[in-house]
Amino acid sequence: MNDARVTREGIRIHAPEDFAGMRAAGRMAALILDEVGPLVTPGVTTAALDDFIRHRVEALDLTSATIGYRGYQHASCISVNHVVCHGIPGDKVLADGDILNIDVTVILDGWFGDSSRMYVAGTPSVKARRLIQVTHDALMKGIEAVRPGATFGDVGAAIQTWVEAHKMSVVRDFCGHGLGRVFHAPPNVLHYGRPGRGAVLEEGMFFTIEPMVNLGRPETKVLGDDWTAVTRDRSLSAQFEHAVGVTADGCEIFTLSPGGLFYPAI
Repeated sequence: MNDARVTREGIRIHAPEDFAGMRAAGRMAALILDEVGPLVTPGVTTAALDDFIRHRVEALDLTSATIGYRGYQHASCISVNHVVCHGIPGDKVLADGDILNIDVTVILDGWFGDSSRMYVAGTPSVKARRLIQVTHDALMKGIEAVRPGATFGDVGAAIQTWVEAHKMSVVRDFCGHGLGRVFHAPPNVLHYGRPGRGAVLEEGMFFTIEPMVNLGRPETKVLGDDWTAVTRDRSLSAQFEHAVGVTADGCEIFTLSPGGLFYPAI
């Protein structure tokens, strides 16, 4: 990659030619999320879903960014119902009405493609369907705020305002992040905030926006496995994630679904 400027906040400004690498990697992550959707049915285990993802990563000649990351040994995170994020695939059997986020990050030619979306096993409850809708729309509100000259506070405020208008809460304990040829880098992309605050967005910034929204209160706790984060009040949680790059007049979404299945995945 060409030498790139780094802002005083430590945010890398990528060159125009770097967009192609992110576009290709993001498409692969989105393709795998498209393909796993039909397997999300009552009776399937989260381990079976992860096995499928692992095999598709290998078949597509990609590298999983999560296998081996800080000791993690799975090709995805799968977070069911009240699990906010970083759910570990295992022997959990999905029941009718369960909602789940599947998060996949792959590496292609050194570039990281990172995305997650919601799925439902069977038929969701009315509350669950509404939570998923509000969370998806909150992500898109945040993306709409991305443009040169805006701030990360503008992005967070757009998300928070939308969520709280629907009497739901934004998780504060986790955030989006910069990426590119690394998995995680500055900035931390908060999903709440005040307009005009935070670093100013510039063309060439790459980062994820991935709001986690709870039906109940925003507080979370991490379980004894040091990975799985759950809502403290056991309320349902949902999340959608896109990786984006700031362009001259807005942003490009790198992780668009090839099949148009990002939402509604249900």
